[in-house]
Amino acid sequence: MTDTWATPHRSMPVDAVVTLPGSKSITARALILAALADGPGRLVRPLRARDTDLMAGGLRALGVAIDEDGADWVVTPQPLRGPAEIDAGLAGTVLRFLPPVAALATGPVRVDGDPRLRDRPNAGLIEGLRGLGVEVDDGGRGRAPFTVHGTGQVRGGAVEVDASESSQVVSGLLLAAARFDDGIDLTLTGGVPSMPHVEMTVTTLREHGVEVTSGGHAWRVSPGPIRARDVVIEPDLSNAAPFLAAALVTGGRVTVRDWPEVTTQPGAQLDRLLSAMGAEVTRTPEGLRVTGTGTITPLVTDLGEVGELTPVLAALCALADGPSRLTGIGHLRGHETDRLQALDEVLTAVGARVEQLPDGLVIEPGPRRPALLDSYADHRMVHAAAVLGLAIEGVQAGDPGAVTKTLPDFVERWAGLLGEPAGVVS
Repeated sequence: MTDTWATPHRSMPVDAVVTLPGSKSITARALILAALADGPGRLVRPLRARDTDLMAGGLRALGVAIDEDGADWVVTPQPLRGPAEIDAGLAGTVLRFLPPVAALATGPVRVDGDPRLRDRPNAGLIEGLRGLGVEVDDGGRGRAPFTVHGTGQVRGGAVEVDASESSQVVSGLLLAAARFDDGIDLTLTGGVPSMPHVEMTVTTLREHGVEVTSGGHAWRVSPGPIRARDVVIEPDLSNAAPFLAAALVTGGRVTVRDWPEVTTQPGAQLDRLLSAMGAEVTRTPEGLRVTGTGTITPLVTDLGEVGELTPVLAALCALADGPSRLTGIGHLRGHETDRLQALDEVLTAVGARVEQLPDGLVIEPGPRRPALLDSYADHRMVHAAAVLGLAIEGVQAGDPGAVTKTLPDFVERWAGLLGEPAGVVS
């Protein structure tokens, strides 16, 4: 760890209204479909962060025109071409959404990124592409770096896919499938985590006029045009987690503006999960309001559909008034870091007792103590450290710059939530 952030400690209830930037998940899907559409489209208020900038950069490398117009992106499809180099950084969306698009390009497209990206599993996508007639050279690793040898078209058709390590494998194949000669008939060989993200993909495809049918663990995308349209990007509800958690920790009140009435974002389940942990949750004309009641109730639940919320919820569990059990999240070992191991180390450092399960964590609060916490280059671990720091004086987060992945100004926003200066990161 190089830079560190002394996370603010708060003994008084917080009372704040928060506005969040656009959803990373929706921005990523909108970019892919706009690039493959039958005409230009506009993304209104997309998330501008490292992951989405990398996605736009990868599409530009394939020849797509993406122009800035104020806070918006205007996307104009162009013939896809290689040779090209795609930098996926540490973004699972880029790693798994762009290769099926690259298969539609003419020429080789190499995908690589940060050192940790080479540890992220991707065999399910690579084998799925091969099953659709695409040549992929990965040296037998099932991981980056690899090269997709695009020929300008993909046969498509029936394929069985292993998406047990990431729902992004399913989404990546579905997003490009309308441009395959025979579309796609995709069935799973096992389970899939984070199913709401697949449902988000299906909804987004249908909004672009793509015919999608689904049943059980099978999807059919018919070949045909992808209708160009302007898309207004919803706020990122997963990034709302630490701000809403602050209400529980301090016994205060936080409202997130413009909370959608209907959404496919997994973060929408925060209302249910935070209610289960003792919060009062209400919808107001302004947004979603969470009010702490002075206690944090332990959480016993399966987070398989909302794994990205785990770091913040686990931090709350370390501050609860009894032991918690979080399951269904074994796939988090293959995220930006091994999040189960990282949470074990971080929560233990501040005094909790943690047991790792094959698919989760048991967290028992203990005597609290200050600590310097590694972020493991993971934005959500910085969020977890911020939540812990509210209740535990002397918590520092290493490498707070990891938040650039999805919320570059998180430290400043956190200070604004508390009505304090941003503090010194050194």
